[in-house]
Amino acid sequence: MNSTPQMQGNHSGFSSDDKLFLLISCCFVTLLVISNIIAAKIIMVGNIVAPAAVLGYSLTFLATDTMSEVWGKERTRFVVNVGFFVSVLAALLVRGAIAMPAAPFWEGQAEFVTVLGGNLRITVASLAAYLISQHHDVWAFQFWKRKTGGRHLWLRNNLSTGVSQLLDTALFITLAFAGTATPLLPMILGQYILKVAIALLDTPLVYLAVHLIRKKNTPTATGANMTTR
Repeated sequence: MNSTPQMQGNHSGFSSDDKLFLLISCCFVTLLVISNIIAAKIIMVGNIVAPAAVLGYSLTFLATDTMSEVWGKERTRFVVNVGFFVSVLAALLVRGAIAMPAAPFWEGQAEFVTVLGGNLRITVASLAAYLISQHHDVWAFQFWKRKTGGRHLWLRNNLSTGVSQLLDTALFITLAFAGTATPLLPMILGQYILKVAIALLDTPLVYLAVHLIRKKNTPTATGANMTTR
């Protein structure tokens, strides 16, 4: 007799809860890795200069807030750590690809290095800012959830994300550009304004995601049945 417990009607080995968690986790890691790649392009939003990754990276906070609300602190921290590991792995693979000798007939090496090479200081600054700000976001979200008794999802979503985005922006720009001719404060303020605007706009998406997940499945996280109004 096979002693491995199987859920009735489930032939994939994953419960509905597992599938939803994996889906959002994969979206989070994808947004993170793609953001690190497209950040090489600088865009203008009105008078604000920002990396093209500003939207994608801001949406990672939507994912962590959704996971934190439904599945709790420990699972969300695990995903944040996985994101850090994958980002380091991606950076090492990119640098390895750059270091490999190009075929004699291939003429794209200079462009390849320009787009993907990046600066080591900027890469380290990005990783440090990510790890600190994302872990702060998870902590702050749970802090405000306790303070509000599980109510007012919009409040903890925006308070945790707002402060965490400020941490991320200030840390990254300071670590990456301090000591250069780049004016730090205008860059920090401009990018932070964009990120806060995105956070405010994505609040309905957090409500929608939490609602759909709870409608689809009974979450496994303790306290996940708290009201979110």
